[in-house]
Amino acid sequence: MPEIRKTSPLSRRSLLRSLGGGAALGALAGCGVPAAYVSPGDRAGADLSARDKKLTWANWPLYIDTDDKDHTKRPTLDAFRKRTGISVDYIEEINDNDEFFGKISPSLMNHQQTGRDLIVISDWMCARFVRLGWVQEMDRAGQPNVAKYLDPLLSRPAFDPGRKSTVPWQSGITGIAYNHRKLGREINHVSDLWAPDLKGRVTLLSGLDEAFALLMQGNGVDITRWKADDFHKICDQVEKYVHSGQIRRFTGNDYTKDLVSGDVLACQAYSGDVIQLQADNPDIRFVVPEEGAELWSDSLMIPNLARHKANAEKLVDYYYEPEVAAELASWVNYVCPVPAAQHVLASSKDEDTAALAENPLIFPDATMRKRLAIARDITSTERSEFAKRWNAIAGL
Repeated sequence: MPEIRKTSPLSRRSLLRSLGGGAALGALAGCGVPAAYVSPGDRAGADLSARDKKLTWANWPLYIDTDDKDHTKRPTLDAFRKRTGISVDYIEEINDNDEFFGKISPSLMNHQQTGRDLIVISDWMCARFVRLGWVQEMDRAGQPNVAKYLDPLLSRPAFDPGRKSTVPWQSGITGIAYNHRKLGREINHVSDLWAPDLKGRVTLLSGLDEAFALLMQGNGVDITRWKADDFHKICDQVEKYVHSGQIRRFTGNDYTKDLVSGDVLACQAYSGDVIQLQADNPDIRFVVPEEGAELWSDSLMIPNLARHKANAEKLVDYYYEPEVAAELASWVNYVCPVPAAQHVLASSKDEDTAALAENPLIFPDATMRKRLAIARDITSTERSEFAKRWNAIAGL
């Protein structure tokens, strides 16, 4: 069993920018341009894994465990290399889904190698890649840990039934964060954001894909099967609260600064960020509203023509071993997609590490799990219209 390390003081998502850019690129993927689609027979390339023991993996910054003393070392990756003999060129190059799409889409649509064997992007963007035929199905016969330990809540997203082409790297919850001491009361519903005593002290996420689901849930919508009318209803509501001054502004991950300073008392927020904020300010709380909250994932995918597909599949399965998943979870503090890792953390001799096993923002309890849902993704025909309306409201 690998040594479990304490959490990092930094959040990976604290580096991200607001996701308002890349509209033209997003429209290309969303519209499913015929010339960009790659048929199943053209997705696989010659796999050099058997003789070439390496792979290249593109991920987000601060999204993997690092050594406490030497941050250039990544203990779980080092252990994988020692066990398998496969070296990993780990590149922290993804800072924005649309930006990364723009970087590798020319290669994919032109049936060329991307130079990457494994990538991690958000599921709403994964949906575009799957729809365009830009990723390969994984060989689950060689991934027993994924088959056994993947959280059932994450196993059947609408865009990739059966998770044939994607595997969650880490998950999270989009809910509401608030300063309990300064507000002086609890927040339990999405509608609580619109209370008079919060006027001018509320922020919403600026990215369409990040914001819409929670707002729909506040209206009692089943986000696994929402309709266009549900979307336009929340836009009407948000427009009203923008004009009345209820909403202070729309943010990327900089909402954390406003919450800490007290300029904002309640906001849409990511669960992983709040765990980090609570370490310094226990008055900051995160709530999954009674109407529910969105469960999302950043997922691993193998792009077309990857030269080391089998090696990449081994790495994916390695991270689904409960002991490895536990070490990763103790560092990144997002929702662990491997529930069996909870027992591993609970058995740690380190009290702080063992306490993470009881944190429902890392391992949601039964009550919280009932209120979590994965939103139906925005389809190619919907995206252009919806993005135009939302971006106008958010000022993007």
